[in-house]
Amino acid sequence: MKGIRIAAAAVLVMAFLVTVFAQFLAPAGYEHQFRDQPEARPSLQHPLGTDQLGRDSLARLLYGMRVSLLLAPLAAALSTLLAGLVGGLAGCFGGWTERVCTLLIDLFLAVPWLFLLITVRAALPLDISPAQSVVITFLLLGMLGWAASARVICAGARNLMRSEFVWSARAMGFSGFRLIRLHLLPNLRGALAAQFWISIPVFIIAEANLGALGLGVAEPLPSLGSLLKEIQEFVTLRSESWRLLPLFVLIAVVSAFQALLNREKVRA
Repeated sequence: MKGIRIAAAAVLVMAFLVTVFAQFLAPAGYEHQFRDQPEARPSLQHPLGTDQLGRDSLARLLYGMRVSLLLAPLAAALSTLLAGLVGGLAGCFGGWTERVCTLLIDLFLAVPWLFLLITVRAALPLDISPAQSVVITFLLLGMLGWAASARVICAGARNLMRSEFVWSARAMGFSGFRLIRLHLLPNLRGALAAQFWISIPVFIIAEANLGALGLGVAEPLPSLGSLLKEIQEFVTLRSESWRLLPLFVLIAVVSAFQALLNREKVRA
């Protein structure tokens, strides 16, 4: 198990480093077109060949990893913030506040959030700039993927409100948001951190689904999802197996996150 954790950590560190130094590893850039070399096979100049427009596939993979690996943690942070706000209010105040928050959580959980995400994104304009598409994708992932985490935070906050140290704090005059800030939030920090890390691989896969459907990051900016969409355009991949590398990278990154998270669950 220790070897698996080390391998998983190494995969994530390597993925992070190659995205940070993408401009040095692929100096041509992700949108430069070599018009005389469309769909070129791997070579010294293009280690992973080129796509149908003559763009370097290695550059697009590295920059696509950067977009996806940056987008997912940002979306996870927003989702965790919303989960902490809604779930914390529900668990701390109880009564009608908890009923309203629980109704809102159940409403979001009633429809599979990935289906809801695709539906909402499809309803928005598609002819937007790459920067706008990144912002929209980030906001949609964060604002629609918080409900499951909110239920966990709500249960944790409810249990804390029944604990002896909270009753002692109330007896000492602590109440309202002062009680939440000084006594509840420090004790919910672990649960919030766990939900943040759990959300990252979920959002990486969600972005890949959006991109594969053409609803994610807009061209020419690449992401792992848009690179998966490009794979669908090739008639056969049997003789061009290197074009499947974005899929393998996605599987490796998500599996590495899951390996580390499963270890933390066992330890807990």
